Amino acid sequence: MNPTDPHEAIRLRGARVNNLQAVDVDIPKRQLTVLTGVSGSGKSSLAFDTIAAESQRLINETYSTFVQGFMPSLARPDYDELSGLTAAIVVDQSPMGSNPRSTVGTATDAVGPMRVLFSRIAEPSVGGPGAYSFNVPSVSGGGAIQVGNKKKVVKQYRRTGGMCPNCEGRGQVSDVVLSELVDEDLSLADGALRIPGYKTGGWNYRLYAESGLVDPEKKIRDYTKEEHHNLFFHEEKRMKIAGINMSYEGLVPRLQKSMLAKERASMQKHIGEFVDRAVRFITCPECDGTRLAEHARTSTIEGKSIADLCTMEVGDLVEWFSQLRHSGAQELIDSIRAVLQSFVAVGLDYLTLDRPTSSLSGGEAQRAKMIRHLGSALTDATYVFDEPSAGLHPEDIGRVNDLLEQLRDKSNTVIVVEHNPATIMRADHVIDVGPGAGSAGGHVVFEGTPQDLAVSDTVTGRHLADRTPLKSEVRTPQGHLEVHDATRNNLQSVNVQVPLGVLTAITGVAGSGKSSLVAELAESNPDLVVVDQSPIAGSRRSNPATYTGALDSIRKAFAKATGTKPALFSANSEGACPQCKGAGVVYVDLGFMQGADTLCEVCEGRRFDAAVLEYTFGDYSIADVLDMPASQAAEFFAAKETKVPAAAKICNRLVQVGLGYITLGQPLSTLSGGERQRLKLAARMGEKAQTIILDEPTTGLHLADTEVILSLLDALVDAGTSVIVIEHNLAVIAHADHVIDMGPGAGSQGGQVVFAGTPAELAAADTTTGRHLAAYKD
Repeated sequence: MNPTDPHEAIRLRGARVNNLQAVDVDIPKRQLTVLTGVSGSGKSSLAFDTIAAESQRLINETYSTFVQGFMPSLARPDYDELSGLTAAIVVDQSPMGSNPRSTVGTATDAVGPMRVLFSRIAEPSVGGPGAYSFNVPSVSGGGAIQVGNKKKVVKQYRRTGGMCPNCEGRGQVSDVVLSELVDEDLSLADGALRIPGYKTGGWNYRLYAESGLVDPEKKIRDYTKEEHHNLFFHEEKRMKIAGINMSYEGLVPRLQKSMLAKERASMQKHIGEFVDRAVRFITCPECDGTRLAEHARTSTIEGKSIADLCTMEVGDLVEWFSQLRHSGAQELIDSIRAVLQSFVAVGLDYLTLDRPTSSLSGGEAQRAKMIRHLGSALTDATYVFDEPSAGLHPEDIGRVNDLLEQLRDKSNTVIVVEHNPATIMRADHVIDVGPGAGSAGGHVVFEGTPQDLAVSDTVTGRHLADRTPLKSEVRTPQGHLEVHDATRNNLQSVNVQVPLGVLTAITGVAGSGKSSLVAELAESNPDLVVVDQSPIAGSRRSNPATYTGALDSIRKAFAKATGTKPALFSANSEGACPQCKGAGVVYVDLGFMQGADTLCEVCEGRRFDAAVLEYTFGDYSIADVLDMPASQAAEFFAAKETKVPAAAKICNRLVQVGLGYITLGQPLSTLSGGERQRLKLAARMGEKAQTIILDEPTTGLHLADTEVILSLLDALVDAGTSVIVIEHNLAVIAHADHVIDMGPGAGSQGGQVVFAGTPAELAAADTTTGRHLAAYKD
């Protein structure tokens, strides 16, 4: 490889994004390059924040100014030189959107050609592809026909789309509990409205109180029938309130268009909790949850409607299309089957096309995104993957590695951020970033082949062949939690005992029923603490200190030491920089182009008023403390002169979960999925729960840090907490006291307990997990 030739390599010089220390690197083109290193070493900063970000920025600049006005404004990454860059396609673990209309079929575009097929050969024929789409409205129209000597006006159903008119293509309808919207014993003026954002005196309140349609001084329970209708169900109308033209409608339709139109997972916590109380979602009685209008449900191919096909598991759907023959559409049928085969290739054959994308895990979402690219005609592109092994059973990792090589073999450059040894060893080229995390990282410590990495003296090299021995002596259970005749999702009347007082691993291939089993446990035992992989809610102002509650005790310590008040040491309160209001950045309005965030010139991103930074605690300002890594902060708050026990305890928990390198003030938006989950674990560790459930706690964790998590899990159990982990990591499985293996396959082929016992017994068992564990220990 000639690194100076832009046709052969992506040449990067002087990269200083985040913690990168003027990194120089050459990434060979049309090869599979894996970036390794401990969590926080700078891998993502190199792959995503520098290479992919600059590619996207340069592509955006090729569009017209008008188009750029609708696109995000991207700052130039900090580097000296970058050449040989091609169009970068990022395939990460971010959720596939929270649109309630988005399904696996629509997100992967697998259902699109199926709609075309139905429009061509289904009986009875009901129109074009849109007639089978639940995102295209069905329109009722009027027309005139000649009857004898007279014209008769009739209502005709124009089949322009396939959306169920009752649920508007959502498959569910909402039943609002009116008593949760208002307190009937109060008047509007006295605060009857119980809806978030409808505080007495605010605009939402004034809309109703000053509408003239209801009496704001009368108790809700004393309303007339007309007033009751006006408050809850009135149709939309324009009116003037306080001299402003506003749109008035009843509370129920207004909420249905605002809060209830959003996916539950995308809501802020307090709004989501309100929706949970106030709304009952039921399957649409008209379309039976299929989202489709009647004409689309009754148009069939070989007795199957498009709704029927979308409820089948993809593995069964492949078989169905393999047997379908039609002389006029065979090429289209074959192309549909090829797309569905891609699901099988990435281990998602247990999914159904009608499954909401919001229900997919991070690993499932990333593999679903891969499907869109496997059949792409693009070549010479740069694909950037974020831990494609995340959420995958060892059985499936080999297939995903095959797909990465397929993309490479189509003359693409494939860059993968990864910790899994199986993927690392399949690389053509490895770049190891380190040597440590945060300020101790940001250097390229190795470049070369996987074989050379394995014998190198880097952290990754030394741990690449690590094997955790099977636990020889296991703890004795102190009772059990029981699940009886569980049928949630794909569980097949499961009966199982989950031991208490020990470390239990729930294993099995993706889709085997692990999460469903845990959901059954959590539902029947509400005192369980569940740390899952759901996103952390919060604004860009949120950071580890605010999320864990550590900032409360820190602010009080500063206030006590300086004789001031705690609010002064909050960037969201009185201590905020007056220029950026504590955000650290200033929004610049660029008129007809999209605005941009720029570093605040007054506080230089430190977020606090300069006067506040004059106050110190142990010679450190509040901004200095928030710039401390958790490990340094733990020592600082444990020292005699600066002792803050509550803050020290929380910082130590961050260190315990392997997050000692993140700073207390680091925005949560910059943390990876695995880092966020471990942050949640650190926050929940103080609850002294008797039983805690962790969903893949090793996600995003370097091999060298596996021992940290194992030590933490042991410490929790030894302190009296029963720990249950959903895991694919063979090191964690080998270290468990008890293993419950689900399977034997995924979807309808899973949902059974195929093994329960010790890791040593599992290694001798003939299950998929057992076979991989046996190979691991050898």
